[in-house]
Amino acid sequence: MKRFFEKKTPFQKEWARLNVQEERFLRKHLERKESFLNQKLEEKVPPKLQQTLDAAFAKAFGLIFEKGTGVIEKTYPREKLEQDYKIRQYTAKIKQDSKSLRAFTRKARDTSAKNLLISGASGVGMGVLGIGIPDIPVFTGMLLKTIYELALHYGYTYDTEQERYFILLMIQGAVSCGENYCSLNHAVDRFIETETLPEDYDERKQIAETASVLSKELLYMKFLQGIPVVGAVGGAYDAIYMKQISEYAALKYRRRYLRKQERNWEFEGN
Repeated sequence: MKRFFEKKTPFQKEWARLNVQEERFLRKHLERKESFLNQKLEEKVPPKLQQTLDAAFAKAFGLIFEKGTGVIEKTYPREKLEQDYKIRQYTAKIKQDSKSLRAFTRKARDTSAKNLLISGASGVGMGVLGIGIPDIPVFTGMLLKTIYELALHYGYTYDTEQERYFILLMIQGAVSCGENYCSLNHAVDRFIETETLPEDYDERKQIAETASVLSKELLYMKFLQGIPVVGAVGGAYDAIYMKQISEYAALKYRRRYLRKQERNWEFEGN
């Protein structure tokens, strides 16, 4: 007869930590009130600014996916990150302990923190100069750089149509709330299980959807960022949203990694 209280394996503990952290992220995004600053800016934002931001984000994603990934890869040592992953993976497979499993999370956290500082400094600097919309390619590039590095830390690539879909879907989910968040989060988890594209998938349409969600979330801050000096406040939100998206992406790459190991490894109690 099994004991009532059984000691969890390191793998089970890691799953439990992940579930708690995802639940915490979920609670923060189920309900969200409009900030006081957004309420004040609402009546001042030009009616066509939303469309302008939609187009700017869609163009930034399209250009980076088509031509810019190689440029982004020059900002980090891809081969070294891939080798580091293989070392961590070998260690985790041999030891199967909590320390080796948490090594993936630590590397992901360090990457996010580093890129967060760069994004914040860039956003504030452009805000001081009153540069709002032209900051979008820079923000998008830093966002994808962070996600690309997170992918490599967990042993995944980012330059196939399937992986680009996963990335776009995570960005949408990270900045959504309420029922939209639940729906998108479910779609992200479904991809983790199947790793297949939806039927009749159109990448251009997916880019447009992601651009629209992101631009709607950043509308007021990009408007504010376009005003010299006070735009520093709007620019600072680059780091806030970068943190939000990178946190969500890190959780989902971690879930994907653990799910893969669950399929391939034999752990006690599974």
